[in-house]
Amino acid sequence: MQKWLIKVLVCAVNAFIIAYIIPEGVEIKDMFSALIVAVMLSLLDAIVKPLLVLLTLPATVLTLGLFLFVINACIILIDDHFVGGFKVENFWYALLFSVLLSFFNSLVHRKAFPEKEKNKKS
Repeated sequence: MQKWLIKVLVCAVNAFIIAYIIPEGVEIKDMFSALIVAVMLSLLDAIVKPLLVLLTLPATVLTLGLFLFVINACIILIDDHFVGGFKVENFWYALLFSVLLSFFNSLVHRKAFPEKEKNKKS
């Protein structure tokens, strides 16, 4: 639970920063809205994304996994629909936002949660 909460907080901060970087296409009203965006993203990633991946499996295989970017952008657009203080102009901004958010989240998570070395030599 604690690790999930940290991941949600990191995602909220990253989303807020990315919305500042892309001011004309993505808008997050305040930090509380960014927190709601991050919570909704985690819920959508847990519930809706696996269904979308399953339904679009042939397209994902055919594009060698690149269709997952489209699925991530759709998840961002669904989040935009449900969260009041979050606005994404169109699909392309959602795609850019999802790519940047994934990149920044993975970068921060790699530093915050370093993997323990396997086969550590003494």
